[in-house]
Amino acid sequence: MAAKDVVRTDLAPGPFQGAPYNQAIRIGDLVFVAGQLGIELETGQLAGSGVSEQTEQAMRNLGAILEAAGSGLDKLVKTTVFLMDLGDFGGMNEVYARHVGDRPPARSTVQISGLPSGAVVEIEAVAHV
Repeated sequence: MAAKDVVRTDLAPGPFQGAPYNQAIRIGDLVFVAGQLGIELETGQLAGSGVSEQTEQAMRNLGAILEAAGSGLDKLVKTTVFLMDLGDFGGMNEVYARHVGDRPPARSTVQISGLPSGAVVEIEAVAHV
């Protein structure tokens, strides 16, 4: 089995205080990124209350972590998007599409009952390195 390497960057928010997870794990040619909220690194707060602003920031955070792992948004192979309200799908999808380009990854989108910090969207990912 390939070595399991922890990926950590100061260019994206880290795990919540004391939470037992990492920003990402790289194993072999794959990197598994923990769910990213739309939290701004500078303020530690959500990037607005709407799905578009939060999706934009979540994708920036995801991109920074992927770069730290030697990958990038262009190498995404699978994402899962968690929405508080599937009615926000269009707003999320518009922002998401700008970041994943013309060869988007496989994706699941689900509505859930709650997210940390009052967030309305969270995105987790698997990418090739």
